[in-house]
Amino acid sequence: MSVIAELRIPAADFELGRILDVSGYVSVELETLVPVADRAVPFFWVHGVDTEAFAVRLESRPVVEGVEIVEEFDDQTLYGLDWNVEDDPFLSAVRDQCGQILRATGGGDEWRFELRFPDHDALSAFRAYCTDADVSLSVERVYHPGQPDAGPRFGLTDHQHEALTLAVEMGYYDVPRRCNTVEVAAELGISDQALTERLRRGISTLAANTIFARADAAAAD
Repeated sequence: MSVIAELRIPAADFELGRILDVSGYVSVELETLVPVADRAVPFFWVHGVDTEAFAVRLESRPVVEGVEIVEEFDDQTLYGLDWNVEDDPFLSAVRDQCGQILRATGGGDEWRFELRFPDHDALSAFRAYCTDADVSLSVERVYHPGQPDAGPRFGLTDHQHEALTLAVEMGYYDVPRRCNTVEVAAELGISDQALTERLRRGISTLAANTIFARADAAAAD
């Protein structure tokens, strides 16, 4: 059965964290890692930056071969980064153990990850690899998707449930959208950035405790 680990890692302990040094910026959120040939291209949102200036800053990094500005929305920018994942032992360990990054956010000196592995053996191998590579991990929680304590809200926190419910009611997920995150955030009395992160975490939790949980159950049968 698959297992999910929530952990913290110093930004200085993995290559992507060093590349995306956000000192003086608000936050970075990893959208996805897309395999391209022998590389894994990360796409990530950065909040509250000068779009072009941040791209130039990334391109100045020795291991970065290219930066693409994919999309801009309000004060958020989606970037694509061309680099070699082999230079990053942390992400290499995730890939080698067939791990999936469900959520990753960084700001200042630290990143938070939510990782999914096929089983506990894969998670243990991942942690051992990181220890050997001097990558400091602080594991906060390990659990199985769909476990009983997920509860009737499928593991959502009260804040995540409130944010997702309001976003649906206000039409944020309608096509076309009837509101944006700024308007939903205003209703909740929180920042746009806080709402965006709350929605993404909530959707990740829902997927882990519904879609992936059903897949695990089917595989077990």
